[in-house]
Amino acid sequence: MPSSPRRTREEGQAQLEVRGGPALRGSVTVDGSKNAALPLLAAAAAISDPVDLAGIPASGDVTALTGLLAGAGWTISRDRAGTVQVGAPPTHSGHPDPDLAGAAAIRASYYLVAPLIAGYGRAALPWPGGCSVGDRGMELHFTVYESFGDRVETGAGGYLVQSQPGGQDGTVAIELPFRSRGATVAALLRSVAAGRPVVIGNPNLSAELHSLYRALAEAGYSVEVTAGQASLCPGPARTSIRWTVPGDKIEAGTLACAIAATGGHGEILGVPADDLTPLVEALNLLGIPAASSTAASPESGAPSLAVPGGWELTGASLRAIASLAPGGLDADWEPGLMALALGLPGTHCFADAINPGRHGNLIPQLRRLGAVISEGSPTECTLTGPQSLTGTPVHATDIRTGSALLIAALTATGSTTVTGLAQLRRGHADLPGKLAALGAGVTVRAGS
Repeated sequence: MPSSPRRTREEGQAQLEVRGGPALRGSVTVDGSKNAALPLLAAAAAISDPVDLAGIPASGDVTALTGLLAGAGWTISRDRAGTVQVGAPPTHSGHPDPDLAGAAAIRASYYLVAPLIAGYGRAALPWPGGCSVGDRGMELHFTVYESFGDRVETGAGGYLVQSQPGGQDGTVAIELPFRSRGATVAALLRSVAAGRPVVIGNPNLSAELHSLYRALAEAGYSVEVTAGQASLCPGPARTSIRWTVPGDKIEAGTLACAIAATGGHGEILGVPADDLTPLVEALNLLGIPAASSTAASPESGAPSLAVPGGWELTGASLRAIASLAPGGLDADWEPGLMALALGLPGTHCFADAINPGRHGNLIPQLRRLGAVISEGSPTECTLTGPQSLTGTPVHATDIRTGSALLIAALTATGSTTVTGLAQLRRGHADLPGKLAALGAGVTVRAGS
């Protein structure tokens, strides 16, 4: 079995050589979810007692957020088992703001608002950066903060959220116009920092939010979640809080698509089965009998996603439409399914209005490999398979474009060079290494 590709020091200029052909086989365990870890870290920082978090991934965005918290005065430590402890908020109300210019590098930097208010009474942050997949709209977040009585100021370089002395008491009621993940997290975290109950209408109900709801309940908060409403109310404080980050459903989906695209078979361990339902349904429609299991694998003791071999394609047309609705297809699965569908019979439709810039990143790179994709709009496209791809240099402009390009490269004739690995590592600690463990021909090389 190939060894994990060696990481170079100059990872920003590193490139990945992917040799198409081998069918992927074996088993691999996913890391903790970046999308779940970021709000859990921010919630831990806003709570008045230390919190231990197990399963924190070593992806770039998570490392950046822990570094920003440490730089802002939180005590951050990691034990030999990889558990991260986040200390209680600093008490610097009225002191100068910490230097958070580095927050511009991550798209979820707004998660820092509530911890900074808990520690400083104010949050001054640059505008979110990270993946170039469309503007990170902050208007709804500002509405959330203003609902708590905060003063919001914006400028060319960033924004300020200032808590007001002698603020209001009582329950804050917020009705979201759509199921925004970010605004739901913002409301929950601001409730934690303020010690005030909140009722959120039309909340996000993704797996990552359910992870946050469970964690806050374990920390002593009263949490009630229904299809149309989520409420959070402070409860008796707990002095020993330990949370576990769930396995990364997006990484699991990427690996499953890679196995299926190469005609292989394998098992992906460590991700809750309920988190995978929309992806499994999409694969099953295509004739790929993937199945997730809530029972622990006998070998690993962890839940698993199996992609067996010997299947027959149905030729059915896939409609992969990114959705924020409960049970909808996570937008971060859509690029991997697009790369998979290039090799499958049928006419397949894709849409992602949640990240309006993503197709503009991904489709030109897939076309470099020879893909024929018709764009009905900047966020909608169709393709008819199977198509033959040929290896060529491509570039990962964002996390999910990078992972989709790896899937496509594994099916291409010859060798594909993928640059932009620093973007890929923002969301995955070592996706190339996991692919190599399944038998992929991947090598990380230093850039010229």
